[in-house]
Amino acid sequence: MTAVSPEYIFSLTQNGLEAAALELFQYQYRENDLYRAYTDALRIPPASVKSILEIPYLPIQFFKSHTVVCGQFVPELIFESSGTTQTVNSRHLVKESGIYTRSFMTAFEQFYGPVSDYVVVGLLPSYLERQHSSLVRMVQEMTLRSGHAESGFYLYEHDKLFQQLQALEARGQKVLLIGVTFGLLDFAEQYTLSLKNTIVMETGGMKGRREEWTREEVHAFLKERLGTACIHAEYGMTELLSQAYSKCDGLFETPPWMKVLLRDENDPFQLTAGKGAGVMNIIDLANIYSCAFIATEDIGRIHADGRFEVLGRLDNSALRGCSLMVS
Repeated sequence: MTAVSPEYIFSLTQNGLEAAALELFQYQYRENDLYRAYTDALRIPPASVKSILEIPYLPIQFFKSHTVVCGQFVPELIFESSGTTQTVNSRHLVKESGIYTRSFMTAFEQFYGPVSDYVVVGLLPSYLERQHSSLVRMVQEMTLRSGHAESGFYLYEHDKLFQQLQALEARGQKVLLIGVTFGLLDFAEQYTLSLKNTIVMETGGMKGRREEWTREEVHAFLKERLGTACIHAEYGMTELLSQAYSKCDGLFETPPWMKVLLRDENDPFQLTAGKGAGVMNIIDLANIYSCAFIATEDIGRIHADGRFEVLGRLDNSALRGCSLMVS
């Protein structure tokens, strides 16, 4: 058992991340057979790792081809990425469902306040129609914890959603409308609103359902049609148990137990020190029992204030169901 407990992780400040990450690295090297084999193949002695810049980051593709776990356990949750019949989906075995719940609830409330303040409306067509979606699990739990009778999911009942949002706006109720990108675009093409008390949050997800738009095009269209000053965004993925949030401008902030670093596109083992664009490596300490150090296929840029933006995907990577091309 690692000393890096959920209680420790979710009470971290940014200053405490490195020490916790190094401790969790040593635990995962001991307990995760795949991660140990990968680290050994790189000829990195674990005792030599003294900073997060020296930790090896596991390529995200391993979640498609291997079981990424520490030790042996019966998972309480299994998350699978979305995809087509021609793709192999990622699988993330979650030992304790409570860790996932605590991660997304703690992060959301750090950025937005108590979920009980909001009517939570999920617009997740196609995601609701398949099993093992981490996004559906998150929004489902948030609708329950909101405590509002109006909270819930919508598939394709756009007229009902339109009427509901109008009624909530009329009484000044705070609302979180969280949806996959194509779902929000489909809704906004049919209706115009003036949402002053509603946070509109897109989670990515075009999935070949529509022509790909840049993030700027998506946000401009949604702002015009839904009458809101800002479009918020959530950045997460099947292989992570934590999310980052953008409140307006496409720049994401992470909770204290999550961090984004950049690596050189041509040299996957060379970090760029946050200068310019690079491929994103992510530390997610909530991944206690899988792997907390993930080399993604997303291209990003880190800004001087620590926030990051997502610029696109590596050309040779498989299209992720939650991807949104932004440049």
